[in-house]
Amino acid sequence: MINRQLLEPESIVVIGGSNNVHKPGGAVVRNLMSGGYSGVLRVVNPKEDEVQGIKAFHDARELPPTDLAILVVAARFCPDYVELLAKEKDVRAFIIISAGFSEETPEGAQLEQRILDTCEQYGCALIGPNCIGLLTRWHHSVFTKPIPQLNPRGVDFISGSGATAVFILESAVTKGLQFNSVWSVGNGKQIGIESVLEYMDEHFDPERDSLVKLLYIENIADPDKLLFHATSLIRKGCRIAAIKAGASAAGSRAASSHTGAIASSDSAVEALFRKAGIVRCYGREELTTVGCIFTLKATTPLHRFAIVTHAGGPGVMLTDALSKGGMSVPPFPAEVANELKTKLLPGSSVANPIDILATGGAEHLGIAIDYCEKADDIDAIMVIFGTPGLVKIFEVYDVLDKKIRECSKPIFPILPSVSTAGPEVQEFLKRGHVNFSDEVTLATALTQIMKTPAPAEQNVVVNGVDVPLIRRIIDECFRGYEGTKVRGYENSSSAEGNLVPTASKEAAPRTPVPPISFYLAPRIVHELLSAAGIPTVPEFVSDKKEEVLAFAEKTGFPVVAKVVGPVHKSDVGGVALNIRSKEVLSAEFDRMMQIQDATAVMVQKMIRGTELFIGAKYEPRFGHVVLCGLGGIFVEVLKDVSSGLAPLSYEEAYSMIRSLRGYKILKGTRGQKGINERKYAEIIVRLSTLLRFATEIKEMDINPLLADEQDVIAVDARILVEKQ
Repeated sequence: MINRQLLEPESIVVIGGSNNVHKPGGAVVRNLMSGGYSGVLRVVNPKEDEVQGIKAFHDARELPPTDLAILVVAARFCPDYVELLAKEKDVRAFIIISAGFSEETPEGAQLEQRILDTCEQYGCALIGPNCIGLLTRWHHSVFTKPIPQLNPRGVDFISGSGATAVFILESAVTKGLQFNSVWSVGNGKQIGIESVLEYMDEHFDPERDSLVKLLYIENIADPDKLLFHATSLIRKGCRIAAIKAGASAAGSRAASSHTGAIASSDSAVEALFRKAGIVRCYGREELTTVGCIFTLKATTPLHRFAIVTHAGGPGVMLTDALSKGGMSVPPFPAEVANELKTKLLPGSSVANPIDILATGGAEHLGIAIDYCEKADDIDAIMVIFGTPGLVKIFEVYDVLDKKIRECSKPIFPILPSVSTAGPEVQEFLKRGHVNFSDEVTLATALTQIMKTPAPAEQNVVVNGVDVPLIRRIIDECFRGYEGTKVRGYENSSSAEGNLVPTASKEAAPRTPVPPISFYLAPRIVHELLSAAGIPTVPEFVSDKKEEVLAFAEKTGFPVVAKVVGPVHKSDVGGVALNIRSKEVLSAEFDRMMQIQDATAVMVQKMIRGTELFIGAKYEPRFGHVVLCGLGGIFVEVLKDVSSGLAPLSYEEAYSMIRSLRGYKILKGTRGQKGINERKYAEIIVRLSTLLRFATEIKEMDINPLLADEQDVIAVDARILVEKQ
């Protein structure tokens, strides 16, 4: 709970404050005083009579009632201090800097729980423990540096790590990025990142509050809360960027399906951020660069850029980086370029990038910017200007400052000479501007922003999906197996069968223990996909050769034969394509039934097209993560997949498809026709709806789907279900 005593305390006590500003207790007192805190500041130190000019209390019992307490003492003392202060001194907010709690030992976790219990009992807000503190325009309750410049239109920064927060602040300060508040939540025992976003959302005032939120996240404790409030803030006009650390594939569990092998907790994070409209960043420089971009005025998406520079190389590198990110640097019309050339120094380039030469000064920069401002096919202007040692940089930056304020188009200042022109750059930043010292880092950050979709609608699309039938099919699958764990088993391919092992029959576990977990039979998979409105190729499964041959003759050759039983059919030679005769099919049936763990053979009509993939995996706390990409073996070889969080809207599905590196293949290239993108998106949406109403599905693959310009049809699918 975030309350007035935390945000606007009329009195603060530092438990453990000292005269040594090189220790946390002394540094907190110093920062509170230098930050201009206007309330009553108190200090408890049993060994000092005075701390940095403030009369010290030797015992917390001597304190008068106080709003906020900052604890900088050993962890073992904190629970008793919290109880005393909350019970006897009316303290209703705590910031616990101290470490040594749940992040270290079980004993520390018990101390932390005692603190939380007391805070909940007395209605106290709790930041920490194990944090650097809280930095606002009201009070600087942190022990670290740097202290960035604060103003109401600066960014709000929320971090789950204290040390990382300091490094991110370092990166931001050098760029001139200003802050409204900095929240270091530490262990987040009561107030985590999601809680801070919730407060900012529920108390949002567009005239007063910051419109930019930057997040550093190590653990998403409540994905639903994060999604809801981030989405809400963005729809209110805010922009949010975040780093999520610790979400690598190394943390994912082993799985037998393609999706299980590819998907990880990082897929869930990517899907959550995509659904919320959060810009995903991967490092400190990228996060602070995105934050700087967010502070610039931009009323429309930026895709077309003009570059003004006095050095050709950086302009070329920036052009390359923008083009790689899907943006453009369009040339000026010939008549405009020729006119501009007459106003610049001889030898200047006006094609875009505009190179005003190393001898070009403030006047030439202003002229070039004015032409870019008037150009119809330019969304924004990028200015690269360091010190060539030939012109007065202060005058150049005066012009740049003037143009940023006057022009309707956003101007991105790229000032690389932060060392040799340090005073000039610092003077420019003091005027409220930011600096992108590296042009390629800027282009990379812009690419991340441009490819981040708007927040998605949360409605479930049910058109064409037979929800009652889906539920009947799923419920029927589990009927009779309550209380029996059958992980490692698969439904029999025959209509009469129940379960057969997916691995060795002899090694299969038979001890009845929950939960119930098994792969669905191909027949059931086909029924589920049909109920969801996902088109499938005609197929038939049997362990009887004559039935398989009869179906093939009825549907017409050529056909495909696939072994039923082994998880990865291709790895064991369990797939035969383009079978054109009854004799060949008969031979393939005999061969496949000899494969270890084979229980039957599936035969399908042979169709052709581009191979696609759709998969899904249930991630605890997040729900179902849906993946799409190129199919066949490429899904594992290339790992070119895009993720979304079910349920999905059509806009999300299109965004997933178009974010694939192989999207040009799907659109059609080198004379080849593209696929039916609308039907691919429709299947992705229908699958996400199926998952919404069949939560027992834990992993599934549809691989491949075969697609052409007319249709997208599911050829092979595998579904793992589980029920507690």
